[in-house]
Amino acid sequence: MKIFKKVLESKMKIRFHDCDPFNHLNNSRYIDYMVTARGDQLLDHYGLDIYRLARTKGIGWVSAQTQISYLVPAFLMEEVTIQTQLLYYSEKSLLFEASMWEQDKSVLKSVMWTKLVHFQLATQKSHLHGIELMQLFAEVVNPLPEPVDFETRVKHLKQPK
Repeated sequence: MKIFKKVLESKMKIRFHDCDPFNHLNNSRYIDYMVTARGDQLLDHYGLDIYRLARTKGIGWVSAQTQISYLVPAFLMEEVTIQTQLLYYSEKSLLFEASMWEQDKSVLKSVMWTKLVHFQLATQKSHLHGIELMQLFAEVVNPLPEPVDFETRVKHLKQPK
């Protein structure tokens, strides 16, 4: 039986075309960096190719809700560490968390929660997760120890370790 990591991590470099005139990462691009990191991590760690699923099976996930907190700027050419994890799953939806840190994870830059709905491209409607996906989610889900709202979670992550 394969043991899956629950908190995934990767590094990304902040690029010029994603920054504002002050050399800060544009707010909307934080989401792009975190979603891109999550997609890469799913493939690298779980063998889950979300793009192949869309092409071959006509299924994917659409964003239903995103909450994001911008705490400290990310700067041009800075290498950041992005951690992601699945906090919750159901038959039709997922909630994942992404956090962007300084490279050494000493300073938290941003936190995001995104609720995704499983979607059938042909019908343009929500779609039940199949048994294989539900089994994977059961293996990798990393629920918070107790239910909290987004703001409370951000405060907790900001606390020195």
